[in-house]
Amino acid sequence: MAKTSKRVNGKAAAGTATIHDQKLHRGEGGELHQVAQGDTPVLTTAQGGTVSDDQNSLKVGPRGPTLIEDFHFREKIFHFDHERIPERVVHARGYGAHGFFENYKPLSKYTRADLFQRAGERTPAFVRFSTVAGSKGSFDLARDVRGFAVKLYTQEGNWDLVGNNIPVFFIQDAIKFPDMVHAVKEEPDSAFPQAQSAHDNFWDFISLTPESMHMIMWVMSDRAIPRSFRFMEGFGVHTFRMINARGESTFVKFHWKPKLGLQSVLWNEAVKINGADPDFHRRDLWTAIQTGNFPEWELQFQLFDQAFADNFEFDVLDPTKLIPEEMLPPIPVGRLVLDRMPDNFFAETEQVAFMTQNVPPGIDFSNDPLLQGRNFSYLDTQLKRLGSPNFTHIPINAPKCPFAHFQQDGHMAMRNPVGRVNYQPNSFGEGPRESPKRGFTPFPDVEQGAKRRLRAESFADHYSQARQFFVSQTRGEQRHIASALIFELSKVKTSVIRERMVSHLLNIDETLANKVATGLGLNAMPKPADAAMPTRQDLDPSTKLSIVENGPQRFEGRKLGILVTDGTDAALLKALQKALDKAGASFEIIAPKVGGAKASDGSWIEADQMIDGAPSVLYDAVALLPGAAAMDDLLQEHTARDFVADAFAHCKFIGHVEAATPLFEKAGIAEADIDEGFVPLGRAKDATAFIDKLGQLRVWAREPGVKMK
Repeated sequence: MAKTSKRVNGKAAAGTATIHDQKLHRGEGGELHQVAQGDTPVLTTAQGGTVSDDQNSLKVGPRGPTLIEDFHFREKIFHFDHERIPERVVHARGYGAHGFFENYKPLSKYTRADLFQRAGERTPAFVRFSTVAGSKGSFDLARDVRGFAVKLYTQEGNWDLVGNNIPVFFIQDAIKFPDMVHAVKEEPDSAFPQAQSAHDNFWDFISLTPESMHMIMWVMSDRAIPRSFRFMEGFGVHTFRMINARGESTFVKFHWKPKLGLQSVLWNEAVKINGADPDFHRRDLWTAIQTGNFPEWELQFQLFDQAFADNFEFDVLDPTKLIPEEMLPPIPVGRLVLDRMPDNFFAETEQVAFMTQNVPPGIDFSNDPLLQGRNFSYLDTQLKRLGSPNFTHIPINAPKCPFAHFQQDGHMAMRNPVGRVNYQPNSFGEGPRESPKRGFTPFPDVEQGAKRRLRAESFADHYSQARQFFVSQTRGEQRHIASALIFELSKVKTSVIRERMVSHLLNIDETLANKVATGLGLNAMPKPADAAMPTRQDLDPSTKLSIVENGPQRFEGRKLGILVTDGTDAALLKALQKALDKAGASFEIIAPKVGGAKASDGSWIEADQMIDGAPSVLYDAVALLPGAAAMDDLLQEHTARDFVADAFAHCKFIGHVEAATPLFEKAGIAEADIDEGFVPLGRAKDATAFIDKLGQLRVWAREPGVKMK
């Protein structure tokens, strides 16, 4: 057992750890540093220079901005950014759409950014959704963070709000980003698993990085397996500044709230969706826009001043922390609507280049060290991926406002300065000139402190908000988190890593830790992990952190799967279709044969899918409308049995005619299992009441008694 040392509030203390026989040092923020000993090589730069600290970038003071002279950080990010071409290193699998942002009212009190000055003004937008870990060819329903990147073509240049569907992140300092991504990607010797975090490398890194614990609660929750891009939130993650015309600063956190409410899927459901339709999220967005059901989000600001920042329990510059909405309610400021798909996927979605440093005058950065690193990294990334400094000449990246500069030549230059002058100052009166009044001006914040690699003491609490997130979930959602942790850690082959993770969970919630330990079959419960700061027990639960508590209470934007056969009641089918249309929902007709079926009135029902290729996991609820004469054949179809069994297991509502009831027994559903989610459809007039009930989306009371197959 190797000796370790740690620092808690700047004071040294003794401890022990068993981490691959490496000596460890715990930094001021609670992070673990491996210290070379014996035959272990010393970490160096690519030039051979010895590295003193690989955990923290060079800053002015503990909370100051990152310095560009940090050659180790520069080299590390530079190499990471250039690891792959042409595919993105992270967020490789993405899908995008065009639309617009419409401002609700003037916000000149907070910002001079042009797009927020006039009510009703529309700004063109392009949005790209993505998964982080997988390659371009991976599946949509990976358990993963979802990128939510918005490019707004403002009249003062492009603004790229490059965020995620989770408001916090794994790490506090950008210097750790290459390590985090290396760990979650496929293992370099075997090149698998693809688009999965359930392997040793990821959990080894996480279990050695206490600052990741809040993010782990989110990633192991249902937030990481959204039902649709249309049903997930987006966040700017970092704290930004807004600057008004008087030069006054207001801190801001950006939120995108989906009009259709939040919704995710169950893990068992996600696995089956990936098998049935690995393009499920892409197809959903494409279909919604092509049918005129344009997805919409509301942009909301959490605005606060320096006094709030100083009094908040946590550091607003820490990207592993959030500000609860009950404490600081977000203010609606505008809406984002996606109404047009790209004409060509590669030209637009694949070549679009997002960069956090693209901000218009009136939007500014904070000293969040992760944001500072992203600002530094993204330009470098685009140069390598798109092959030229002229990537802004590609139409999807070009501003839609007037622009002028002296940049010239380079690979694939599409335009160059016109005339004899390509420099300034010049005495010919040619070319553009800077505008101190209109141009971007950073907030003149005063920074002081020693130039050191360090982590602010205010970043040291790694467990309190992780606990707050967990206790804010419904019991069902808490079960899902525990199940996700058990599943992921069951794929980890190194027992010490599993034990180390449970030791962290003990600092979050003892009941959660015990469930995971029992599920993994640990022989003995480990001691709680050393914590730089004790976990706070007094943080109030936040209902805004629960998906179930923020469901839509309506079926709008969702899809019903309707199973038909010869003899299906034509009037009932038409009534269902009419009720769905009124609710703003859609449907697909599923039949034993893709050609369709003959209804009770002799009319022909065109099928969208045959039952072999349309499992119930593809739908938000199902309706079983078989004709009585067709039941003998249908009962022989194992896919019909699975269609019903999965709908039941995934807690979905099941509308059904009397003739369909033999399918329940065939699917292993006992009479005692019939609950409020089974809705009889005897006559056409029952259709409206059934569709109204579907707004609940799931029958969560059913879940504890269901065993997934």
